[in-house]
Amino acid sequence: MRPARKRVAALISGRGSNMLSLMAAAKHPDYPAEIALVLSNKLDAAGLATARDAGIAAVALNHKDHESREAFERTMQAVLEEHAIDLICLAGFMRLLTPWFVGQWQGRMLNIHPALLPSYRGLHTHERALEDGVKIHGATVHFVVPEMDAGPIIAQAAVPVVDGDTPETLGARVLRQEHVIYPLALKLVASGATRIDGNRVTTGERASERLLIVPTPV
Repeated sequence: MRPARKRVAALISGRGSNMLSLMAAAKHPDYPAEIALVLSNKLDAAGLATARDAGIAAVALNHKDHESREAFERTMQAVLEEHAIDLICLAGFMRLLTPWFVGQWQGRMLNIHPALLPSYRGLHTHERALEDGVKIHGATVHFVVPEMDAGPIIAQAAVPVVDGDTPETLGARVLRQEHVIYPLALKLVASGATRIDGNRVTTGERASERLLIVPTPV
């Protein structure tokens, strides 16, 4: 008997392009996770309509209606519990999370960051990479911990920085690979293949299953 698929909530604040890649992967019957809920802190987030059109529950909670960050998160937690969520994928959720909320989902909440962590934590990663003249940039899927962009790394994609790149062209190249490695990382976690040892993640899989290196365009 096939194990039950993990119920995943995608948290968004906008159109949720990474959410779309997760939804597409979850359509395959052998994929070990289903996108069971899309939750947004913005009432007008475009990804909400996309989720509803796909038959996925979509909930918007205006964080401005709550007296504190933790009060908002406790409302989110109630919704997540109501939908029996097993795992969370942050997919462009533009809110810093409190240690309380992160603690509720330790080892069960994933995030994707547009850089090769631990380099370029925070915002404006493509601009900073170009300013520093790096030759390789990329994206990282990691478990969420209270410190921003510091959790154990699950999967990474490395892309070349080419002459004439702008933040927009480099960002587009990185985003294409985000859409590849996020479903891969979720598959590893949902299938039970990942083990966290300190700040390292092991999977027992081949390195090629966790690291994608994109060749230089010709």
